[in-house]
This record gives sequence, structure tokens and C-alpha cells, in this order.
Amino acid sequence: MAQSGIISADSHFVEPPEMWAERLDKKFRDKAPHTVKGLDGRKGEFFVCENINPIPVAGFFGAGVPTEELAEHTKKGFEAAPASVWDPAARIKDQERDGLEAEVIYTSMGMPLYGLDDVELRDACFRTYNDWSVEYCSHDPKRLLPLGLISLQDIQAGTKELERIAQKGMRGAMIWAEPPDDRPYSHTAYDPFWAAASELNMPLSLHILTGSKGMGIDFFADNLALQVSTLHHEVERSIAVFVLGGVLERFPKLTIVSAENDVAWMPYFMWRMDFAHRRIGAVSSVKLSLKPSDYVKRQVYATFIEEPILLDGYHRYAADNAMWSSDYPHTAAIWPRSQEFIKDTFSELSETDRKKLIHDTAARVYRIE
Repeated sequence: MAQSGIISADSHFVEPPEMWAERLDKKFRDKAPHTVKGLDGRKGEFFVCENINPIPVAGFFGAGVPTEELAEHTKKGFEAAPASVWDPAARIKDQERDGLEAEVIYTSMGMPLYGLDDVELRDACFRTYNDWSVEYCSHDPKRLLPLGLISLQDIQAGTKELERIAQKGMRGAMIWAEPPDDRPYSHTAYDPFWAAASELNMPLSLHILTGSKGMGIDFFADNLALQVSTLHHEVERSIAVFVLGGVLERFPKLTIVSAENDVAWMPYFMWRMDFAHRRIGAVSSVKLSLKPSDYVKRQVYATFIEEPILLDGYHRYAADNAMWSSDYPHTAAIWPRSQEFIKDTFSELSETDRKKLIHDTAARVYRIE
């Protein structure tokens, strides 16, 4: 059995490619997200939909694949995915192999859909995904905790969908990592949505690769590492808007989660906002009653995977706000050696602080008993 005391605050589904085509409203099925084998003569299977860039599906289930084998693994199709993709019972077995008691589970193929130009199609895809993921997690709702997808192009509709998925038992929702430039998150048009999320106690996640302009990455670029190194910047900008734009001042019960953007940069970023606010905040139209860093500590949480450097600034932020995640079954995942990483990396922490990182903070944010 799984050892108690370890929760992954950011794991992933890998949606079956046919799921949208089978479940979407009939009017959208000819546009449904799907996969194509041998796209443009390339080896492998690729996730495609409308204007989004093609994505090799094998990257969604690269956990446990040695680095030297990744290039060949990327050429595989969906048939190489682990059974846990379609079988939640197999998912529980993979949890137990890694020593986890529960996972907060995000989408995989739904992430690029945040960049769809067709708003109606995006909304329909999100509703379909939300229903499918709840069905999957119903196998064991104490160990499989789904987060929903919300589109905020139509804020009233997004608010209704947030209310709907909260009633279905979802523990939170994803929104754009960064919204369109003409309507930043400080815009008061979003206020009904922030109010609903606060009242429903639904944490809102800004996950890497979910910006309104697309994933912000070209998987076929010559220097993929260069792009990956800067992906967290859009979430950094969004957090600044939530804080310095006065959103967290107006909605003190709103919870924001920076997902898969790591943590070590956060102490510096908090200092940077404090410095800017102290020196030039007086000329801003937005008045804050607290220091920017105080809002971050009160309302902003962050997940990390394999990041020992966060311990360097642990006392400044991570002690009560960071949440470890396995990222299973993505390529960045450290599955099935999560317990080994936790033991080796956090051995110098007190038992109380270690439990916060790997269990207590996630349990508090997502109401896990």
C-alpha cells in the first residue's frame, strides 16, 4: 500500500485522443482535438487542433524514460502510454509504486487548448474535459482529485462553469496563465469570477504552457532548452498583476496557484515587488494596504517538481506556500523515484517543515482529509 503522508499537488491526466471526438457536441466534432500519426513525414503521433502547434503525444507520458532514450521515445504513439491513462485503477497502482496517497490532477492535452482562437470550440472542449475527468476520478475521489478547465473569454459563462464543476466535486480550476493583453486580470470585468472562486473556495491555477497566446513553445525548435528556461515569465507577470493590480487586495480569500513554474525565484520576485512598491507605489492609482510580499504569502501558492535550490530561500516563502508535485506521467516527472528525491533533498528540514512541503499545504489548499 501507499505510504501515507505524500500528496502530489500537480500530476496529470493524458486524455485518450478520441475522447473529444466521441463526447463533444455534434456541431464541434469535425473540429475536435485529435491525433495524427506521421504528421508531415515525422515519426510519431501528434496532438492537433485548429491553430495550435502540433505536439508529440509521447511527451505527455515520458515519466521514467531515461534521458538518453527520450529522442526515440518521442517517436512513439499513444499505444505506448501507460495503462493509467485510460484505467484509473492502474493509476492507483502507479501511485502506490511511487508511495503517494493522493494526486491533484491537471490536464495534459487541454493545456494547448487555452490558445485556441475558436472561443466556442474552446468552451465546448473544456466542458467535455471537465465531465470526463470527474468520471475518471470517481473511481477513488479521495486519491484522484481533478482540477477543471475554465475559459474567461466570456466571464459570465466562465463563472457558471466554475459553479458547475464545484458542484461536481472538482477541487479547483485552471485559467489562462496570462490573459489577453487588452484585458489583464486587474480589469474589474473579472471581479464576479474572483468573487465566485473566493466564495466556492476554488483555488485558481496558472499552469505553465496555458497562456492565451498559446503554449509559448515550439517543440520542434532547434533550441528547445532556451524556450523552456523562460516559460515561467508569463505567470510571473500574472502574479504581479494580481498583487500590484489590487486583485488580492479586493479579494482577500482568493487563492492563486502557480503550477509547475518552480519556486526558487519567488523570494526575489517578492523582494522586487516590495522594492518597486516602496519606491514608486505612491504614484500608482492602485493603493495597497499591505506589502506586495504579504499578499503573496497570504494567497499565492506554487508547485515544484525536482528543485532542491528552493531550500536556499525556504524561510522567505516556501515554508507555508510551496507544494511538491510528481508531475506524473509527464517527461519532467521523477516517478517512480519520488520518495528517494524527497528523502535525499529534504532530510535537513524539520519533520514539520518536510510535511508541509509534501503533504500539509496541499491538503489545506485542496481540502484533502
